[in-house]
Amino acid sequence: MFLSTFEKQLDGKRRIVVPQDFRAQTAGPFDGVFCFPSIEADCIEGGGKALFDRYVGLVEELEFGDPIRSALEVSVLGGMAQLSYDTAGRITLPELLCEQFGLTDWVAVVGLGDRFQIWNRDAFQAHRAAQRDVAREGLAALRAQQRAAKLGQAAG
Repeated sequence: MFLSTFEKQLDGKRRIVVPQDFRAQTAGPFDGVFCFPSIEADCIEGGGKALFDRYVGLVEELEFGDPIRSALEVSVLGGMAQLSYDTAGRITLPELLCEQFGLTDWVAVVGLGDRFQIWNRDAFQAHRAAQRDVAREGLAALRAQQRAAKLGQAAG
């Protein structure tokens, strides 16, 4: 699993060192990661072959010509880059993605379980604060639903 958050500095060639734990998660026939513009947030999303296979499977479940399939093909598969590790465990981020998401100096590499995201460090700080609020409110609503369900079962 991709876990934790790491702050890394891009060098002049747009390279970052991928955390060792992340590199271990992507071990396989292709020694690197698959990255593409996230469809959930303003960042790069990445992962190993398992993530790639998951998106391909999702696309293939949809009928050819389905507008959602087409959107996923263009957004995910069409925007995907295979980034190989160099001998120091670095990947070189595509210039277009760096420009799109304002990745110029410090970045946050954020583990999300089956995938990770690469953010502009400042943008991630704001995103993390907003996500914490969503999680807090969502958890409170879920707990309220669970309590109501228990009360309903006890009364019935």
